[in-house]
Amino acid sequence: MSYKDTKKLLSGLKPIYTAPSEEAALAALEEFDKTWGGRYPLVVQSWQRNWGEIATFFKYPPEIRKLIYTTNMIESYHRQLRKVTKGKSVFPTDEALLKMLYLVTQDVMLKWTNRIHNWGQILLQLSVFFPDRVKSFLR
Repeated sequence: MSYKDTKKLLSGLKPIYTAPSEEAALAALEEFDKTWGGRYPLVVQSWQRNWGEIATFFKYPPEIRKLIYTTNMIESYHRQLRKVTKGKSVFPTDEALLKMLYLVTQDVMLKWTNRIHNWGQILLQLSVFFPDRVKSFLR
């Protein structure tokens, strides 16, 4: 896709994955198709072809869905890694690179102390869907 259309296209996708139900998401996908299908048919076809996998997303409550589609923490972590490695084009050994990435990861992890909004409710919902994985986090 054209770089100039990236933000507009992504904002056109947002009503699909933030829809309150699968039916509303399908309606939003049809609207997206009307707007962008002529210019970027492969994007629309990809969503339509993979709808069976995407639709499982809607079986979860909105709070869990937001955790799934929000990537801010991951993007921030990757940005920190790129920032450190971009300044140095060559590392003497692979071990030197690994040590640098380890140290950056330790610094980034110190900042991961902010609580997620409505975490108590989200944790209870996760315990319903994934009881074996979550039971050790419940007190």
